[in-house]
Formats: sequence, structure tokens, C-alpha cells
Amino acid sequence: MELVGFLLWKFLVIATALTTWSASSWGGEPPAGDKAKQTWQLLDYLAVDYGGAVHEGQVVSAAEYEEMKEFAATAAQQLATLPSTPTLPDLQRQASRLNELIAGKADPKAVADAAHALAAALIKAYPFPVSPTKLPDLARAAALFQSNCAACHGERGAGDGPLAARLDPHPTAFTDRDRARNRSPLALYQVMTQGVQGTPMASFKEALSDDDRWALAFFVGGLSYSDVERSAGAAQWKNDRRARESVAGLDAVAQLSESALSAKLDPKAAPLIVAHVRAHPEAAAASQQGTGATKDKLRESLAAFTQGDRQGASKLALSAYLDGFEPLEPSLRARDATLLARIETAMGTYRAALGAGDPVKVEDAERSLQLLLDQAEAALRPGDSDALTTFLAALTILLREGLEALLVVVAMVAFLRKAERTDVLRYVHAGWALALAAGGLTWFAATYLVSVSGASRELTEGFSSLFAAVVLLGVGIWMHRKSVAGRWQIYLREKLSNALNQRTAWFLFSLAFIAVYREVFETVLFFAALWTEGNGLPLLAGLAAGFVLLGVIAFVLLRTSARLPIGQFFAASSLLVAVLAVVLAGKGVAGLQEAGLLNVYPAPVPRIELLGIYPSWQTVLAQLAVLVIAFGGFIANLRPTKTSKTV
Repeated sequence: MELVGFLLWKFLVIATALTTWSASSWGGEPPAGDKAKQTWQLLDYLAVDYGGAVHEGQVVSAAEYEEMKEFAATAAQQLATLPSTPTLPDLQRQASRLNELIAGKADPKAVADAAHALAAALIKAYPFPVSPTKLPDLARAAALFQSNCAACHGERGAGDGPLAARLDPHPTAFTDRDRARNRSPLALYQVMTQGVQGTPMASFKEALSDDDRWALAFFVGGLSYSDVERSAGAAQWKNDRRARESVAGLDAVAQLSESALSAKLDPKAAPLIVAHVRAHPEAAAASQQGTGATKDKLRESLAAFTQGDRQGASKLALSAYLDGFEPLEPSLRARDATLLARIETAMGTYRAALGAGDPVKVEDAERSLQLLLDQAEAALRPGDSDALTTFLAALTILLREGLEALLVVVAMVAFLRKAERTDVLRYVHAGWALALAAGGLTWFAATYLVSVSGASRELTEGFSSLFAAVVLLGVGIWMHRKSVAGRWQIYLREKLSNALNQRTAWFLFSLAFIAVYREVFETVLFFAALWTEGNGLPLLAGLAAGFVLLGVIAFVLLRTSARLPIGQFFAASSLLVAVLAVVLAGKGVAGLQEAGLLNVYPAPVPRIELLGIYPSWQTVLAQLAVLVIAFGGFIANLRPTKTSKTV
């Protein structure tokens, strides 16, 4: 038992490091260097301003045209100094093509398209943050604009501030619709962060926080649109499913320009949608709860596989699940749990097909997934029963995640009471109470401080489940040994004086903490995903109902265990603990598969989450291994011994 306690503490240290590491490794690539950001800014500036230098094949502003050529050449030079990647040669070819278009005085749209395409490819090759970490505060942004920007750009952003006449070049008119069509909030954010060399536009990186710069970028990006357009955009958004799928999440809004959206949607609808989502970014954030982002990632994955990039295809497939689909799980589980299970199984099948490299199987699996996601989109569509759905989702999530932890804690409490060691109970109670407090801190951090990636969640769930399975397997075999041939009598007579020493008490504290926190961690992140404006009451009602039911279950289990003879109690508890070990082994391996740490090899078995059974050979073999060890331990316990030793 002392060894197990030591290993548990080692696990806590390792798991913390793994979770921190995974937040950067699986949750997204690390930020690119300043040179990649500057190159992106040059390309975006070029895409917006080239139209002021060339018109119908003729140079209309020699100074601006020379500047455009200089920007394009500088971008190409900076690309050559970036770290080598498989995509760098293609980026350089695109840069050469852009220089050729500018040298040939090509149409502004062709140049803008080429510059934006190169900028988008640059972000993929050398990722850096492209959206705010939380919803922009537009009310604060309006005040910041008046205090920091209006003197030059004017109170309404028309470039007519009191200092404008003295500045060369003249301040940008944010109300200029032609320029605004090609500008994204990301571009505005980059300008505020980096400044623009050779102009009075200085960097605001030190003067304003990152959140304030993003809020200003969204506010400034909306100055070219009228209230009428914003109102019409709200109606268009409500009725246009394609628009909601095209602009899902803050990432999409931050990188979105009107010209780019016009290529996807009706050109008349595009400006209305842009006007709406820049004024109400929360609408786009909520739309990410749909399946559009997942579908897009899957299409990109299939395209990468078709082009021979199997590694890129696998990464995109993993992102489709972790970043796109996983946030939908709480809502979809309440509406159609069967469909959720089918989609999760199909996700594993698709990733397995990518690993096998069979084009026919890959295309079939992707097509099946898209059809299932269409069904999920229909199931997730808002309706009159949303309050009931939220209540049921909150209730079922808490029961599902809390029951396993409850069984572990109740088993420890009942065991200590049977052994007449109530003095150690405080360690168990302290463990689960601290886990609940840590869950509250996790909720606060995930809501206000950091974004917990899907991979971090799955890795934490996976590693903690496997560790708990190992510990419970050992405890189950030990308890079974005490139930055989009267050994419990000797054990009880000694009153655990040797077994339940101080170190073992701390071990019980640790086991209670890890058993509860692994479930609390998952639960708070699910609840954070479910929480939206207007559904707070049914969510809290489901939470309260779940706590009441768990309390009733705990009371019944404790009363039942108190009435069992000590031998039967040890026998029943050992069986329960062994079953929990089998369940957690399956869930642990499945969590590591969903995080992308383990491959998926489909197996012809049903998916039964309650029992930790998943249709993959890895999970099946892990559970079989635990079963064999438990069975072997139970058989070994039945052998007659001359003496019985306490642990």
C-alpha cells in the first residue's frame, strides 16, 4: 500500500506536467515568430491597398505602386528566412506569382486573391494566434476608440480627426467601403499591435492589452457598416444556414473579410452577415456549437489525404473531433445519445482508415461522417424544448461522471467504518472535498484565464482513468484476499494498526482526490460548454437534481454496506472495485485514442460507455488484461495458506 501511495503521488506530478504540455502540443501549434506575423501583415496590407495603385492595367499612383512592389518583394525575402517546412517551397512559389502579378499590373481582385491565399497558407505553415481568447467588449472598444484613435481618424472613423491634416500619409478612413471590403479584424489587430513603418501609426502593444486591441479591431471593422445593414444582417443570419456554417466561431470572424465571404455566399448577403457578426461576435461564437467547423475540418482532412499528406490529414481529422465536435457532446448527448455514439465511432473509423491509407475506405468513412453530422445539425437545432434538453443534459452528465467517483469514495468510507477506523475518514472526506474545490478553480480558469483544449481534457481523463484502474485493481485483489478463509477476522482483530498508518491515510486521501477530480474536471468543462445566455436556470436545476440523486445513491449504498457481514462486505467490495478497474481501463485507453496519443484499430464490438466498452482492439485488450489479472489474483487468493499477513 505504501508503494501504491508513492506511485500515486508520482502520477500526480507527471499528469500535471503532461496536461500542461498537452495544452500546447494538442491544443494548437505554438505561436509563429514575429517575422511570420510581419509577413502576413505585409500581404494583407498589399491586398487592401493595391487597388489604389493600379486600375484597369494602368498605374494611377506611382508612389503606391512602388510601395506595393516593395511590399511584395519584402514578403518574398522574409519567407526565405523562415524555418524550413514541407510547405515552404509552395509558399515561395505563391510569393513569386504574386510579384509577377504586380509587375504585370494585374487586376486588383486577382492580386488581392493571391495575397490573401498566400497569407492564409502562411498561417497554416507558421501558426500564430488569429482570434481573441474571449468575446470582444465592444462597449469598451467604443470608449477606447474615442480616447486613442479619434484625434487622427475622426469620431466616426472617417479619417477626419483634428490632427489628420498634419499627418502624412493621411489617416485611414475606416468608413471607406472599398478598402473595408478586403480588411479583416485580424488585419486591424496586427496593425494596432505592430504599427505601420513610415506612417504615424505606432504600435499599441504596450499601451493597450491584447483583449483591448482585439475589441478595437472588431469595433473599427464595423465602422463602414450602417445600423440598417446590421439589422438586416441579424435577420439574414437567423435564416441563412450556410452563413452560420461559414462563419462559425471567433476564429472565422477574426479572419473574415467581406470580399472573401462574397466568394462563398450571395454577394448581396455577405456585407450584411459581416456587419452583423462584427457587431455581435457572440452570434458567431454560438454558431460554432453547430457542426459546420467539424465538417470543414473533415473536408480539409480528405483533401490533404488526396494530395498525399497523410500526416496532415490525420491532424485535421483529430482537430475535427477535439476542436469541432467535442464541444457539441453535452447538448447532443441529451438530444440523441445514440447518434452521438455513432458519430464518435465513425470518427474513430475515419482515423483508422487514414492510418491504413486505403482511398476507398477513407472516402466512404468521410462521406458517412458528413451524413451523420447532418443529422446532428438537425438534432441540435434550437427548439421549444431547449430548456428541458438543457436540464436533462446537466442531469445526465452529472450522474454519468459522478457515479464512478461516488462508488470509489463510498467503498472507502464503508471499508473504514467496517474496520472501525473512523479516525481515517477525515482523509477521505478531505480528498473528495479538495477535488470539488479544485473543480471550481478549473471552471474559473477555463472560463476566464485559459482555453482548455479538447486534447488536454482527453489526456487528463485518459491518464487518470488508467492510473485509477491500476490502483483499484490492486485494492480489489487485496480486499478479496481478506474475504477468503476467515482472513478478514485476523485483519479486523488487528484493527489495521499496521496497515492504516499515516502514509496509507494519505494514500486514501490521494485516491479520493484523483477519483473525484478526474470526473469533476470533465464535468465542469461539459457544463462550461452547455452554459449560454438564457439557459442558466434549467442548467442549475439539472445540476441540483443530479446532486440530490447522487446523495440518495450514496445513502442507500452506505446503509446497505453497513448491514452486510464483514466477510460478505469484503467479497462484494472486491468484486465492485475490480469491475470499476475494468471500466476505467477501457475509458482510459479510449481517452488517449481521442486525444490522438494512440491509434484506433476498429473491433467488432458494441459501444457501451457505461461499461467502458468501445469498438477498438486497444480498449478491448486493455479490459481483457485487467480481467485476466483480477481473475488470476482471485484464484491465487483461494489457495490455502498457513498464515495470513496484513498489508
